[in-house]
Formats: sequence, structure tokens, C-alpha cells
Amino acid sequence: MTNARAPRYRLLLLNKPYQVLCKFSDAQNRPTLADYAPPPDVYPAGRLDADSEGLVLLTDFGYLQHLISHPRARLPKTYWVQVEGAPDAAALRRLAEGVDLKDGRSAPAQARLIDPPALWPRNPPIRERQTIPTTWLALTLTEGRNRQVRRMTAAVGYPTLRLVRVAIGPWTLCDLQPGQWVTVPCPQTEPEARSLLERGMERGTQSYAEKRRVTQREERRDTQRSAERNAEG
Repeated sequence: MTNARAPRYRLLLLNKPYQVLCKFSDAQNRPTLADYAPPPDVYPAGRLDADSEGLVLLTDFGYLQHLISHPRARLPKTYWVQVEGAPDAAALRRLAEGVDLKDGRSAPAQARLIDPPALWPRNPPIRERQTIPTTWLALTLTEGRNRQVRRMTAAVGYPTLRLVRVAIGPWTLCDLQPGQWVTVPCPQTEPEARSLLERGMERGTQSYAEKRRVTQREERRDTQRSAERNAEG
């Protein structure tokens, strides 16, 4: 009987809490990923701002880390975003088609309204204004500029109040609570890593096409309802 050889490389999914730095040490002793006791010698594949929450990938496979984090990978990343106000169809269309930012126009994205997700409470909670509603969006991007989601929603008039990353390519946050992590199967060779990420990108492209069709149907429905209200008036 032959014993199965233990995997050489590891891949972890971690739910980064709010105001935790996406690194393992800090000269100012601010909270870091090290506070949540992941195994030694794993490193973040990409980044997530301290004031954002959600999925971070950790691995000791340098090639996989490079593939995930490199800008040319264009690996789709999905965020649940709570914004101030109630974005209309025109705002969603602008987010989907690209927004002019100081560092250039953003690439096409997926943007749709979602029901408020069942998330853990944030500590401290967001500051809400009683006279202004809040709305949740699902945004999927294929680029990773600095604070891009926040800048995009602000550019269309709806500032981000809370930001949670829920998917990176084929990996999802699932039911991990803040600070929890889980080990998942990790590619063990460079061809395996490339194949896995290519499948993730293909799914992201197919999902974008489908969700764009849904957005267009919703836009037509909103236009029809507006016309009916105007006719009644």
C-alpha cells in the first residue's frame, strides 16, 4: 500500500475583519492577519484595504500568489457594497460600462442591486443618516486599482459605507466569520495553477454576460414604469 504524499503547497481562505491590515506585521502594532493564527510561511495573494472586509487568499505557492495578484491576470473579484442613497438604472449602467477616475477609465464591470445580505455586524457599525436610505450592490471587477470600488461608487454619486469582498475567481467567502480561515485544495504545479485561474476567468466572463442581460431587462422595466407613471400624471 502506497501512502499518499502530503501536498507541498497550501492555500487558505480567510475572512479579514474590519480595520485589520492585510499583512503580518506592523510597526505601529495595529491589528494584522497574524492575530488570527494562520499557518507559518503563507502570504496574501493580493491586498484588501484595512477598512474593507472579507475574502483574502493566503498561500505559500509563490507562482500562484503572483498569478492571483498580478494586474494582467484580470481575475474577477466580487464585492458586496453598501452605499449611501438608492442608485438608479443610469448609475448601475455607468458602473458597468466604466467610470472616469483620476487614473483613467475603469474597465467594464458587473453591477446590480441585491437584497441586504445576512452579514455579521460590523464593529463599529456604519454611520447612517435617517433621511437618506442605504442600498446594497454586487460589483464584480477584473482590475484592482487602489480603493477602486469606493472611487467608482463615489464617482456616480453614491458613497460606499461598507465593503465586503465575497469572491476571488473560483474561490468564495462561503460562511466564514470574521477572523476565521479554512484550508482548501491548492494547485501543486504551475500548469495546474494557470488552468484553475483560466477557468475562474471564464466563469467571470460568462457571469458578466448573463448579469448584463438581467440589467438591461431591469432598465427596460424601469423605463416602462416611469412612462406609465408620467402617463397617469
